[in-house]
Amino acid sequence: KGLYILFATEMWERFNYYGMRAVLVLFMTKALLFDKAFASGLYGSYTSLVYLTPLIGGFIADKYWGNHRSIIAGGVVMALGEILLFLCGHFYVSMPSASTLLFFSGLGLMIAGNGFFKPNISSLVGQLYPKSDRRIDSAYTIFYMGINVGGAIGPFICGLVGDTGNPADFKWAFLAGAIGMALSVVVQVAFAKQY
Repeated sequence: KGLYILFATEMWERFNYYGMRAVLVLFMTKALLFDKAFASGLYGSYTSLVYLTPLIGGFIADKYWGNHRSIIAGGVVMALGEILLFLCGHFYVSMPSASTLLFFSGLGLMIAGNGFFKPNISSLVGQLYPKSDRRIDSAYTIFYMGINVGGAIGPFICGLVGDTGNPADFKWAFLAGAIGMALSVVVQVAFAKQY
């Protein structure tokens, strides 16, 4: 049963991550009016940092916090990052300098939160079974299905509500991502200790 809790937790986190990524460059170029080359470079930097910070998050979890606390902390930080991106999308016309600060702060929180979330959720799958249990390979297969489901529906839903042709609507994609991340945290908080 714990595997399905981790499946749902990871599915909603991937919904958040890939949904936001689907509209990120469009938001930067169509709403914030960043140069395309700058937006692409920033997107690449963001993505690389998302895959680098799990080294730090995994170390902190191993030494101090543990997996469960790191997952919750990372999820909350990512949800806050999405809220800042939503606020950036809301205020980018009326308060451009504040929206730029919100944008980079939101990306920073997404990077930091992912660093705590990503390595620890995967390691919990391995901790569900004894080391000699042959079911662990099947468990990881099921877990990665959650990643794929979230990665498939996130861009679809976030793209549907965010990329409408009106740059003011990108904020709804970020709000959808924040809701997905909040669901991920709620699933983990409500059921992880029980299962």
